Amino acid sequence: MHLRRATWLALALPVATTVALSACSSSSSTTSTAPSSSAPAASSSSAAASTSASAPAGGSSSAAATGGLKTGLKVFVIPKNLGNSYFTTADSANSGGAIAALQTLSETGSETSGTSATPASQIPAIQAAISKGANALIVSATDPTALCPTLKSAMSRGITVVTYDSDAPTCRSMFINQASTAQIGTSEVDVLAKEIGETGQIAIVSAAASATNQNAWIGYMKTELKKYPKMQLVSTVYGNDDPTTATQVTQGLLQQYPNLKGIISPTTVGIGAAAAVLDTAKYRGKIALTGLGTPDEMKKYVADGTVKQFELWNPADLGYLAAYAAVELASGKIKGNSGDQFSAGKLGSYTVGAGNTVLLGPPFVFDSSNIAKFNF
Repeated sequence: MHLRRATWLALALPVATTVALSACSSSSSTTSTAPSSSAPAASSSSAAASTSASAPAGGSSSAAATGGLKTGLKVFVIPKNLGNSYFTTADSANSGGAIAALQTLSETGSETSGTSATPASQIPAIQAAISKGANALIVSATDPTALCPTLKSAMSRGITVVTYDSDAPTCRSMFINQASTAQIGTSEVDVLAKEIGETGQIAIVSAAASATNQNAWIGYMKTELKKYPKMQLVSTVYGNDDPTTATQVTQGLLQQYPNLKGIISPTTVGIGAAAAVLDTAKYRGKIALTGLGTPDEMKKYVADGTVKQFELWNPADLGYLAAYAAVELASGKIKGNSGDQFSAGKLGSYTVGAGNTVLLGPPFVFDSSNIAKFNF
């Protein structure tokens, strides 16, 4: 249960979008020192790319912090993949994401992962973080089970494991959920149904077939579709959070289903790729598209009529909340049990719910009437 939450008006403030949404490379790193910021400096890394925010001098992983929180904790933020604008926003100090929260708490935070959204790419980054003496891992799971041997190994060493965005339920202490799983799945179907008059063939352009969050949302979509007997889900395809692959599978849908009326893409990479494919005179206004996207990426398509409505939450708030939760757990202030309460700084107070899950808040619908107010 969410006791108090920052208002969406806060999202209207600029968040250094140029930096926050820039692509990361698997062979570069950027470092800044908390609490003040400094210019980024490039360096090579053989394991994975990372973005770091170091604690002030004198901090250590065992040092007690004011208010009972430890300072100098080594916290690694490990998204599904680097170079994904959604995760750059969720994790970046410039956007007010996880690294910003860790700076505020005087911890040492680093963003690291592989370059593709697969367990094979993500697991080496997790292993490297463990070997570097991590006190806490904040992970968006590419697979609900494949990561577990590595994450359980981390937990056996006393390392706090928090998942965010995408869960690995059996090998973490707490999951930070961006919005109600049911609300995301059902609301996207309802938005599309309204746009196509509750009639016609539709398809889903998902991320990876193994992505926990995607599959959970799609499950609720299929349930919600029972309310619309004249709508037919003809195919679910997977773009693997890769723009090229997502473009190709969207093009394949259009060729295979010439009578397609709508597409749902519950992934920021997928909806951007699908919108680019539909942004032509042949398809614009004829095939509806909705899903989860970032306002900055979707503004063009909303303005020209390719997309009428889509949803999301503030990814930066998601990362920020996950960072606070990880530090609370690593400091022993909470255990992650249902009913535990903690403060997440500017976001307010939160209570851990069933399944050791914390809910950020409800999804938000973006359209032509409000999208210009948001910059992320």
